[in-house]
Amino acid sequence: MPAIVSAKDVVKIYDGGFEALKGVSLDIEQGEILALLGPNGAGKTTLISVICGMVNATSGKITVGGHDIVDDFRAARRLIGLVPQEIALEPFEKVINSVRFSRGLFGKPRDDAHIEHILRQLSLWDKKDARVKELSGGMKRRVLIAKALSHEPRVLFLDEPTAGVDVELRKDMWDIVRGLRADGVTIILTTHYIEEAEAIADRVGVINGGEILLVSDKAELMTQMGRKQLRIDLHEPVGKVPEALASYDLEIGPDGRSLIYTYDTKGERTGITALLGDLAAEGLVLKDVSTSQSSLEDIFVGLVEGAA
Repeated sequence: MPAIVSAKDVVKIYDGGFEALKGVSLDIEQGEILALLGPNGAGKTTLISVICGMVNATSGKITVGGHDIVDDFRAARRLIGLVPQEIALEPFEKVINSVRFSRGLFGKPRDDAHIEHILRQLSLWDKKDARVKELSGGMKRRVLIAKALSHEPRVLFLDEPTAGVDVELRKDMWDIVRGLRADGVTIILTTHYIEEAEAIADRVGVINGGEILLVSDKAELMTQMGRKQLRIDLHEPVGKVPEALASYDLEIGPDGRSLIYTYDTKGERTGITALLGDLAAEGLVLKDVSTSQSSLEDIFVGLVEGAA
């Protein structure tokens, strides 16, 4: 199945010579949730803006649903919903009229039942006749989401959709995202809450300095690049790692009552059996042992720092 969004060698150079995107190539499959991670200034918003037709690429080619975003702009843009970072709404317009207007912009016929469904999903139905300026910041962000969904897009971009919002909206947002994916909608999100990406994404892309560092299935990424740690709790604290154990590169826990051993799960041997034997030979008495897997955030930080 061809990718629903395909970017090939996309470059964006702003006036003054700043190169925000450096030959980005990315294929996004229909019905997946792709989390695009990167530090501030990495190029996430620029890439989304180019795909959505809000910023012109310097060079490269992008298609959405097989439609070139330049040569067949209207058809491509009709497939896209966008929830931007910034809240930009008409302050004196009623909520329901603002959402209806967005649907009409894409040439969709009036569908009050669909608009009501969206507003109820986002807990906005009781605010439908309120003017936007009367809403809280969290409610305004809900209106942005409703407007993005009003024309029933097949590709939804969420650019930091839950930044600075309440826990309730965050939960509502991800419930809606899961429902959209079940209906075959493709979702691309950027977020500073990496635990959210870890919980909801199918694939993860990491961008830094205008370049895609990696795109991978989330589970596969965590298996291939994740590290495991063995925490060994001791009966008595230690001041330093015995010289006989130096080859294991152990870390001492903050209280001196634990040793941390990091190992590669892909290796033929983890070294754990030998370590436990050497600990006993040094007279260290174990109280407990436990393991933990590195998180997506650990992997992300490692990738970005490695590329710096």
